[in-house]
Amino acid sequence: MNQQRYVLLDRDGVINHDSEHFIKSPEEWLPIEGSLEAIALLNQHGYKVAVITNQSGIARGLFDSDTLQQIHAKMQQMTIDKGGFIDAIYICPHSPADNCHCRKPKPGLLELFAQEKQIDLKNTVFIGDSYRDIQAAQAASATPILVKTGKGQQTLANHPDLNIGIFDNLYDAANHLIRRP
Repeated sequence: MNQQRYVLLDRDGVINHDSEHFIKSPEEWLPIEGSLEAIALLNQHGYKVAVITNQSGIARGLFDSDTLQQIHAKMQQMTIDKGGFIDAIYICPHSPADNCHCRKPKPGLLELFAQEKQIDLKNTVFIGDSYRDIQAAQAASATPILVKTGKGQQTLANHPDLNIGIFDNLYDAANHLIRRP
């Protein structure tokens, strides 16, 4: 197994502001304050970052793969501008009705990441804002962390008994991770 340390991130609601109408263009993709700096901070402390994201807007016909690539190019460039780098992006383009194995809360994307990067998920953190992120992390034996941005407050209200790391935002979560042994 690879000894490289990774932190896995959900995209919408963790790195960028989410929208119930989907992020359908690069112009709609707006980073949450401090999130890109958090990725840079993780990189500076020896962590690589990968994004694990459901993007059912493709299956719903709201945007196409080329537009998604443009959105991710903007995200990557803005991250680079802040001194960070996203090593990989894994997407599920399917709708909930497709019942695929890669759509969170199922662990398929995390398992694909682990296989491709030869990483043991038991030593990997997955930071998300929704309950399905937590479920996917647990199903893949990764350690879930919840941030209160995006759907995080709603997730906490619906699941007040969560026994996982909970932070105000990605920057706070990153600060915690770089301080652990």
